[in-house]
Amino acid sequence: MITITTTEALAAFCERAREHPYVTVDTEFLRERTYYAKLCLIQLAVPGDDRNDAVLVDPIEGSEMSLEPLYDLFRDDSVVKVFHAARQDLEIFFVEGGVIPAPLFDTQVAAMVCDFGEQVGYETLVRKIAKASVDKSSRFTDWSRRPLSDAQKLYALADVTHLRDIYEYLSKRLERTGRKPWVEEEMAVLRAPETYKVDPDHAWKRVKVRTNAPKFLALVRELARFREAHAQERNIPRNRVFKDDALLELASTKPKSERDLGKSRLLLREARKGAIAEGILKAVDAGLNCPPEDMPQVPPARDRSAMNTALADLLRVMLKAKAEEVGIAQKLIATASDLDDIALGQRDGLALQGWRGEVFGHDALRLCDGKLALSCDGNAVKIIEI
Repeated sequence: MITITTTEALAAFCERAREHPYVTVDTEFLRERTYYAKLCLIQLAVPGDDRNDAVLVDPIEGSEMSLEPLYDLFRDDSVVKVFHAARQDLEIFFVEGGVIPAPLFDTQVAAMVCDFGEQVGYETLVRKIAKASVDKSSRFTDWSRRPLSDAQKLYALADVTHLRDIYEYLSKRLERTGRKPWVEEEMAVLRAPETYKVDPDHAWKRVKVRTNAPKFLALVRELARFREAHAQERNIPRNRVFKDDALLELASTKPKSERDLGKSRLLLREARKGAIAEGILKAVDAGLNCPPEDMPQVPPARDRSAMNTALADLLRVMLKAKAEEVGIAQKLIATASDLDDIALGQRDGLALQGWRGEVFGHDALRLCDGKLALSCDGNAVKIIEI
């Protein structure tokens, strides 16, 4: 097993990787105690059986090592970068190096259009495609601790060595079925920098509230904005600043002083004074003094009272049957919300365009146009023209 700890060794491997059509990539990281993930290990492999074809890159042992050679490889359009369930890995590289690997191939996404179900795990693909098994003994390793044992290194390398077989199988199958563009479309979100940017101004949208009153939402927005910015600046988990239940309590009680903060049932002790307390009080003041025109507005929930539930149920049956017929995960074609919108006759903005519409079928989409209706004949449900 080769472990790279110097910039020169990393540059040499990356230069050799450019001679191959693809490189498989995985990472090990920790983020329980930080806002941003702490990169602990990078695994890389190129096609081949030589011991030099799969390596570990250790940024902890190689604390002086620059990852720029790897980022240059990520920018090389001639080499496909292969991941499994890539989102968290890509977030690390975007935050650390400001780069998103391209071209990009996510085997989890590809497996969803190749009849392996929704969000299929790596171990399942290893078993079904590579005809191998993964040693799970090192799954809960603290990857920040050194030295790493041989068992840990073997476990980490297995995440990219079997990935080669999985990629080659899925890639060929996509070419054969003509579904490669489907995967490209699904991965557009993974390639978008916006996916990995957390804007404190929008942090409030992740907080589950029981009321959509604009005044209350203004307080939630300001408190969530402060919490997110504070957590980012100090690289600590947002829950270490204060949790969602404490945020909602603060938005309800509207504290005006540190004394008021001391009465909170849910606020952590360290948040009742110092920088966090100061930030909370400023956020509450900003929320209370927010002009009405600047208060958050939540779009009203779509009225589904007029929805034809029988039609919606039929669409679900049709989706399930069609997904099984073509071997693709249902959610890649349409969500339950999409089907409800179709049953309401509302087509604008739906995702069922392009290949999704073709797969689901024009007859299904015509159901919402007033041209077809449902008819019950005994135990059978028929589609009839009207």
